[in-house]
Amino acid sequence: MNNFTFYTPTEIIFGKDAEAKTAEAVKKHGGKRVFIVFGGGSAKKSGLLDRIEEELKTEGIPFEEFGGVQPNPTVAHARAGVKAAAKFGADMILAVGGGSVIDTAKAVAHGASNLDTDIWEFWSGKKTVERSMPVGVVLTISAAGSETSNSAVLTNEETGKKCGINTDFNRPAFAIMNPELTYTIPRYQLACGIADIMMHTLDRYFTHETGNNFTDRVAEALLKNVVHYARAAMVNHKDYEAMSELMWCGSVSHNGFTSLGRTMDFGVHKLGHELSGKFGVTHGASLTTMWGAWARTVYTDAPERFAQYAENVWGVSVGTVEERARAGIRETEEFWKSIGLPLSFKQLGIGVQDEETLEYLADMCTDYGKKTVAFFHPIDRETALEMYRRANH
Repeated sequence: MNNFTFYTPTEIIFGKDAEAKTAEAVKKHGGKRVFIVFGGGSAKKSGLLDRIEEELKTEGIPFEEFGGVQPNPTVAHARAGVKAAAKFGADMILAVGGGSVIDTAKAVAHGASNLDTDIWEFWSGKKTVERSMPVGVVLTISAAGSETSNSAVLTNEETGKKCGINTDFNRPAFAIMNPELTYTIPRYQLACGIADIMMHTLDRYFTHETGNNFTDRVAEALLKNVVHYARAAMVNHKDYEAMSELMWCGSVSHNGFTSLGRTMDFGVHKLGHELSGKFGVTHGASLTTMWGAWARTVYTDAPERFAQYAENVWGVSVGTVEERARAGIRETEEFWKSIGLPLSFKQLGIGVQDEETLEYLADMCTDYGKKTVAFFHPIDRETALEMYRRANH
């Protein structure tokens, strides 16, 4: 096992009726004035927000609402949240929703704690977060894993740039996780969440580093578990066992545990972010669109690694190393196809793009060729362009 540092401070409160402990968790983690961030209204319509606010009222904890977070959350909306949270005098941000809401809450926490700095300075890498305030989460979507991760992603709608930052200040203080709160997720959103969970481990699994056998087994078991329970969840969104397994896998997949002792890659995420930034497509769908193009470009760098993945996750045990490697790629794509996810630009709904657009995507991915992204197979501008061409059908 290679050297690593593992830090996961988030308190997990998991199970049926867990949201009834929200006020208790707020008090435990020092919240006295709570700024509640949520999305497009489902938290209100379902009655969840009312229940949480009633708890806060009972405990005498002042709060203020900030709704309207959309998928692919924007820096402009987060900036508005920073101003509102500062005016309210918040000392804790409470996210009620999924990854987009949680990432916005993290941005609000950083911004309200650093009023002399525009939050995009953090996301653009010009400044480093050195202080923030606690973020709590009531999770309603199993997907991004932002409830336990050190990452947060925003889109700058003025430039079309979508990017993330990684800092331990992003790790929430607590996460309330009741799988029943995910029962009403639309089918496509559920499928995209499943892809996101898988990709958070796949982008950690493919590595040239050796000696991480326990990490490999954990990653492979998580992927198999997601595939197994995804099939049940797609049939019945109210299957508690399936939805609870997906919820917990989502958290473990992105809290760092499946990458211990090795370098994270996240090349596919970077490729997908540019599709979301340009076309506003759902994050999980952008990942399934690009993964096959990425995998077919890079698998010859370490066919044994891809063959191991094929055998231990998909049960592919026949053929040469290269044949098994390619079979694992096909099995992955066939699974995503079976739950209604796209594998190409056409299926993603953006149509076949002209060369100028592909060049733009490659430029955005690599900062106009000034940098490479990823580690397993460093992606320069020409490689990014090749991968976008592979998906452009």
